Amino acid sequence: MKIVIIGAGQVGGTLAENLVGENNEITLIDTNSETLRELQDKMDLQVVAGHGSHPDVLKQAGAEDAELVIAVTSDDSTNMIACQICYSLFNTATKIARIRSAKILKYQEELFQNKNIPVDHVIAPEQLVTRDIARLIDYPGALQVLEFAKGKVSLVAVKAYYGGLLVGHALSTLREHIPNVDTRVAAIYRNGKPIRPLGTTVIEADDEVFFIAATIHIRAVMNELQKLEPAYKRIMIAGGGNIGAGLAKLLEKNHQVKLVEHSPKRAAYLASELSDTLVFVGDSSDQELLTEEHIDQFDVFIAVTNDDEANIMSSLLAKRLGVRKAMVLIQRSAYIDLVHGSNIDIAVSPQHATISALLTHVRRGSIDNVYSLRGGAAEAIEIVAKGTQQSSKVVGRTINAIKLPPGTTIGAIVRDEEVLIAHSDTVIEAEDHVILFLVNKKFISDVEKLFYVDPLQFY
Repeated sequence: MKIVIIGAGQVGGTLAENLVGENNEITLIDTNSETLRELQDKMDLQVVAGHGSHPDVLKQAGAEDAELVIAVTSDDSTNMIACQICYSLFNTATKIARIRSAKILKYQEELFQNKNIPVDHVIAPEQLVTRDIARLIDYPGALQVLEFAKGKVSLVAVKAYYGGLLVGHALSTLREHIPNVDTRVAAIYRNGKPIRPLGTTVIEADDEVFFIAATIHIRAVMNELQKLEPAYKRIMIAGGGNIGAGLAKLLEKNHQVKLVEHSPKRAAYLASELSDTLVFVGDSSDQELLTEEHIDQFDVFIAVTNDDEANIMSSLLAKRLGVRKAMVLIQRSAYIDLVHGSNIDIAVSPQHATISALLTHVRRGSIDNVYSLRGGAAEAIEIVAKGTQQSSKVVGRTINAIKLPPGTTIGAIVRDEEVLIAHSDTVIEAEDHVILFLVNKKFISDVEKLFYVDPLQFY
């Protein structure tokens, strides 16, 4: 696929890195020539220095025959104008824009149409991150919660703890523990490395376990792997930007929420907008402030300012002062690795959330959802099976008869309203939503080929 990416920041650069090895022809546009040179030295792609909203620059980048244009600069206006130009001048098939402003997103249904602003898909990082954090609040103890098939199925990552009912036992005993719940372990990471989950695999303490189940059964399965944590009630949010404000609005009805904001003006605005959140002015990394506000009595501390260092330091301080859980927003991918293994419980990356949303629209075939995992090394995807037994390599076949790429697991199938956990004798039917876990995303093209429908077989 020929793809033009506008914006070589963290999102654009990471996206290019994800796509360049998948037989795509990538051209990257940015005003920063030095950044472009660095990325070109690192990856096999074309670069064009200039403004991504200028017609001549887009033409030079090959927008005339590009199948996909992705505008992910830090400026919403540039992204929208680039999509408009690609539609008006080059008739580009698919146009994706990153939009951060809540004031624009408020009118997205009316605005983003071909007759107005021709954007086919909108990616809103702040909304994605807010949604991800809210899910983690809903499932105390989860490291990650991913939803598929409009929320019917969830893939959840948890850490197995000493004392967990399944720790020290083989996976095959899971059914004995919870006979009325069907689930499947999709992947296990031990000391940061994936191991293939078999019935004989024994769960060890500190294993990171990814399991898939119908969303209504998630808590029951979590209880087998770790002591089920009590619900989060008291939450402190550090940072009153779009994410902090959005989180407070989502959580304040069912939780006690306090929000710390550095700017008096912004704090006053938030206090008028939020009905059940206590907003106060201050520095979230101030030990005296956290002590005065009794941080040790809070269940969760969530640092979501636009400063990575401030988020990390305030979260570490909150943990030292006794908060039960600390979640931190981190923009720089290098910092995520640093945080891993520290006292901070969960690091949330807007880049990873954005990349996942973008990949959903980039992948070939009938793919409904893509989640980038483990720093981009792994992926979870939802793909719709198409065709007949004659035209498809998966339809009409049992799972054990399908030649899956190495390290790939089919976790579940959603058929209409029914959730089927995948077993070796499960038969895939046309229009099934199949959820797969890939420990190595380099095999994604093999998965796409596997689900490819041969049109010649229809005749």
